[in-house]
Amino acid sequence: MKRVGILVGREVTFPESIIKSINENGGGGVVAEMVKVGGIRHEEEKRYDVIIDRISHEVPYYRAMLKRMALEGTYVINNPFWWSADDKFFNYSLAAKLGVAIPKTVLLPQHAYIKDITSESLRNLEFPIDWEGIVDYVGFPAFLKPFDGGGWKNVSKVNSLEELWSEYNQSGTLCMTLQEGIEYDHFVRCYCVGQEKVLIMPYDPSKPYLSGMQYVNIENYLTPELHKRVEQDVITICKALGYDLNTVEFAIKDGVPYAIDFMNPAPDAELASVGEYNHNWIVENMTEFILKKLKEGWDVPEYRWSAMLNPASQPKKKVTTRATKSPAKAKAKAKPAAAAKAPAEKKARAKKAGN
Repeated sequence: MKRVGILVGREVTFPESIIKSINENGGGGVVAEMVKVGGIRHEEEKRYDVIIDRISHEVPYYRAMLKRMALEGTYVINNPFWWSADDKFFNYSLAAKLGVAIPKTVLLPQHAYIKDITSESLRNLEFPIDWEGIVDYVGFPAFLKPFDGGGWKNVSKVNSLEELWSEYNQSGTLCMTLQEGIEYDHFVRCYCVGQEKVLIMPYDPSKPYLSGMQYVNIENYLTPELHKRVEQDVITICKALGYDLNTVEFAIKDGVPYAIDFMNPAPDAELASVGEYNHNWIVENMTEFILKKLKEGWDVPEYRWSAMLNPASQPKKKVTTRATKSPAKAKAKAKPAAAAKAPAEKKARAKKAGN
């Protein structure tokens, strides 16, 4: 039996829907369920073939647990190693190099530091910061936001240097970015599944977050040409980042889609928030993606430790969802080969002794 685990926070409808969908469409050979874990041993055996991660970015224990499960061959959506290393400022820089339009963005030094950081620790920092040069480059209006965050937390719109200083002075130890505010004509949020399937959703970011009012139903919202460009940019970004589930947001001005947020590996999918059509789309396409993975298997990601576990002298193995053979069986299987080799070695030694 193949097992799919769902690791969740406070959301309700998406976990329920995806579990039901996988169990109904898995043909009896797949079971989906909520993940249950306690103390994880370092030699923990494989529990799940696939895990959908919706909460480890908020719970360090879950992130460490997922990395341990990945070591046993569990496919985690999304990759906990890359997600741990990723940040939004790097993503902006990468996307720009890939030809995706990005608002002007500047990474700022932190306003405050933990108590063990002193002025001697910060001798590499320019002081004072060239605020005027930064705002001349970015312009106003602009958004001050964490370089690594989500859910519109600690995001401020600023219209002057004084407002910027006021918000920056309250940012504490958060590392912030200042980003050009695009006065958009259209705004869209896009689901992406498996780095190939895209749903473009008209979106109104001025409405309260998670209110159910942000997603709007407007036919022919984008021209066919613009729709195609947004779809291609979404796929380009998600392939580069390696996310199997993500949302990408674009502020569109004068026909140019500017990607402003695209590190959302656990995107909102609640029925009351995203609406019935969008909710059903993400459930159906995630189900299809997961069942395909379980059927076809997957290549082991390029980790340094995976190379040590699968030496280069051997063909790179594809992970399947069949149970791994026990050490005892593997040892028993190896014995005939060793036995066959022994006479030849003994004969060679005897010949050498005769010389």
